[in-house]
Amino acid sequence: MVNIRKFLPLILLGVLLLLVFNMCGSYNTVVGKDEGVKKAWAQVENQYQRRSDLIPNLVSTVKGYADFEKSTLQAVVDARANATKVTFTADQLTPENIQRFEQAQGALGSSLSRLLAVAENYPNLKANENFRDLQVQLEGTENRIAEERRKFNESVNDYNTYIRKFPTNLYVGIFGFSPRGYFQAAAGSEKVPEVKFN
Repeated sequence: MVNIRKFLPLILLGVLLLLVFNMCGSYNTVVGKDEGVKKAWAQVENQYQRRSDLIPNLVSTVKGYADFEKSTLQAVVDARANATKVTFTADQLTPENIQRFEQAQGALGSSLSRLLAVAENYPNLKANENFRDLQVQLEGTENRIAEERRKFNESVNDYNTYIRKFPTNLYVGIFGFSPRGYFQAAAGSEKVPEVKFN
């Protein structure tokens, strides 16, 4: 008959090694998913930066062709300045920080919409090729932003799901990994916008 006590230290060592290898594999996977979230966030910031870079060109074009509501132009310039002030690293992707970032970017988008709406009243500006090109660029940028935000949310979902799965959830906190926040729709965005022609 085999004496199990003789093999007990080897069995315990084998179980311990199995747990350590599992932990290492899980850690490496979490690191990869965490880097994926950071990469997705960098792409979101990249598209917002693209929009921010286009705004001075839009404002200059509009100024050159129309002398109207300086307050509208100033609102765009101010909103752009405020939007660029709200920054944080990918390690600070809490729901609160993402909401602050989105509010600043939302204010910028709103002021741009007002600028484009006011510009519609100026036929010379509307017909200007540079202005039309900038409008197309801004529209394309808004689409890119929406796409990158979607990809970011997918990346966050993948990461958050993985760190909550058993057995990873037992030791992932030891390494300092925690759930990330998602981009969420702004309050009131579920309402259909009202279009009025005066």
